[in-house]
Amino acid sequence: MDIKKVGIVGCGQMGSGIALICAQAGLQVTARDIEQKYVQKGLAFIESFLTKSVEKGKMTAPDKTAIISRVKGTTDIQDLADCDIIIEAVLERLDLKRAVFAELDKVIPANIILATNTSDLSVIDIAMATNRTDKVIGTHFFNPPTIMKLVEVARTIATSEETIKTVQQFIRSIGKEPVLAKDTPGFIVNRLGTPFMLEAIRMLENGIATRDDIDNAVKLGLNHPIGPLALLDFIGLDSVYHGATNIYEETHDPQYAPPVLMRKMVAAGWLGRKTGKGFYDYK
Repeated sequence: MDIKKVGIVGCGQMGSGIALICAQAGLQVTARDIEQKYVQKGLAFIESFLTKSVEKGKMTAPDKTAIISRVKGTTDIQDLADCDIIIEAVLERLDLKRAVFAELDKVIPANIILATNTSDLSVIDIAMATNRTDKVIGTHFFNPPTIMKLVEVARTIATSEETIKTVQQFIRSIGKEPVLAKDTPGFIVNRLGTPFMLEAIRMLENGIATRDDIDNAVKLGLNHPIGPLALLDFIGLDSVYHGATNIYEETHDPQYAPPVLMRKMVAAGWLGRKTGKGFYDYK
């Protein structure tokens, strides 16, 4: 099945970014959120991103107009009924995602694929809120989706081969590269990257090295573009904290247990760039 029309549920940073790259690839997009103010915020992001692209000479004004014309914002879930695939990008809470999928299952035709952008929650637990477990799959886009090329495709024990192949083809059609993983905690990247970032916090917490020396060592010694503590600030300490906690609760592997310093920083609201303070001060 060729994907020609994409539905997005959630117009936040990830949802609006995914909507944008789909529209840039020539697909029709319907982006839905629960309130008009959230829809407008997502559409404003798309408008701003494209305006800057025109100013930088990366596209023409007519290109911008054409892309915007392919994106429709709505608060009515019924407007998603004619989409070929629905990608959910709401907050990383299992109860919320299950509620969204249960609602979608009632109004979307049974042959339509439902995908979740979860980064570490169990896809099969989300799928069980529907009557189409063979059509449910994980599509973990990375932040920011306008730049990051990777999409982790997470197959559950119930996902059909047809669904997997269709989604892999769709991911490539929008200029991204899919990697296939089982529906396991953290999939590939977070399964590998989370212990790395948590260990950097433990090193700082235990006085093994300073913040700057840890980040510089990783940048200069491992050739990473950004150090682990700066990366935590970029992603958001709360996001990594909750993701690590989810993996730890599933696996009981101590390397995923959030350090005490991290828990205290999250409690203090020191979440990184989005709050102006994390391991670095952005004010």
